[in-house]
Amino acid sequence: MWALVESDNVTQVYTRPKGLTIGEVNYPSNIFMLWTSSELEAIGIYAVVIDNSNFKDQEYYINTNQTFAFASSTVTATYGTATALPLDDVLFTAQNETDGLGTEGEIKQYGLKPQHKAVINSQAGGLLQDTDWMVVRAAEGGTAVPSDITTWRAAVRTKANAMQVQIGNAANVDALAALYVYNDDEPPVRPLGEFPILGA
Repeated sequence: MWALVESDNVTQVYTRPKGLTIGEVNYPSNIFMLWTSSELEAIGIYAVVIDNSNFKDQEYYINTNQTFAFASSTVTATYGTATALPLDDVLFTAQNETDGLGTEGEIKQYGLKPQHKAVINSQAGGLLQDTDWMVVRAAEGGTAVPSDITTWRAAVRTKANAMQVQIGNAANVDALAALYVYNDDEPPVRPLGEFPILGA
C-alpha cells in the first residue's frame, strides 16, 4: 500500500499499483515496482506502514476504518478503538418497528454467546449422530446399547452442558475469546476443554 503526500498531508491512498498524475506529470503504474523508495518519495509517494496495535479479532470486534498520517517521513495507517460485538442477542425495539426496520422482539443481531452455544450443540450432535441408531434400536426393543457407548454419550452431553455454562459465564468479549485460546502445554489445552473421544 502506498500514499501520496502533498504539503505534509496524505491526499491519496493506493492499495495496488496504478497510473497516476502528480502535478502535470503522468506516471505509469510500473513505477511502484521499478522505482526505489527514494525515487518514489521524491515525487511524494510513500510506502504505508500498518499499525495494527488497535486491530482486534474480527470474530469478536468491529474494527474502524484505517486513518492515515504523515510524520517523520513516514506514512502510518492506524485503526481507532474497536467495538465489541454484543454478547447477547440484540432485539428490535418498538421504535425500530415504528421506523419500519423490523418487528419488535425479533432478533436484530445475533449475540456471540448464542452463536457459540449453537456451535457447541452442533458439535455434540455431530459426535452423537453415529451412535444414535443404537439408541433407537434399544428403544424399539432391540439390542441394548453397549455400556461404553452409553457412558461416552453421557460424557459428551455433560461436556456440552459444561461448555455452555462457561460460555454463558463469560463476563465480556475478551473472556469469551480466552476460552478458545490453547496454552503451550503438550498437548495444548484450552479453558473450554474438548469433547471426550470414544474409546480413548
